[in-house]
Amino acid sequence: MYQGGIADMRYSISNTAEYGDVTRGPRIVNENTKAEMKKILEEIQNGQFAKEYLKEMHSGAKNLEALRKKGREHKIEEVGASLRSMMPWIKANKIVDKSKN
Repeated sequence: MYQGGIADMRYSISNTAEYGDVTRGPRIVNENTKAEMKKILEEIQNGQFAKEYLKEMHSGAKNLEALRKKGREHKIEEVGASLRSMMPWIKANKIVDKSKN
């Protein structure tokens, strides 16, 4: 994105993903989404997010761990793992190795 903007990002994805972006994206990124994003930006700018994050880290990150667990247990992770297991080239070129960190 920082090198070529949205046009280069769209060039780098599949035609299917690009079509979905330009035809479905506006249904997701709308005035409600933009308003919520502005609230989040304000929380970052006024320090609320940083205070919340530091409190979470100092208290043992229990909420973060619960959210991570919830994410790992989501159906999309199960389906994704199943699909990736059928694509041996993914494992051969894997970047993330959780056994190392």
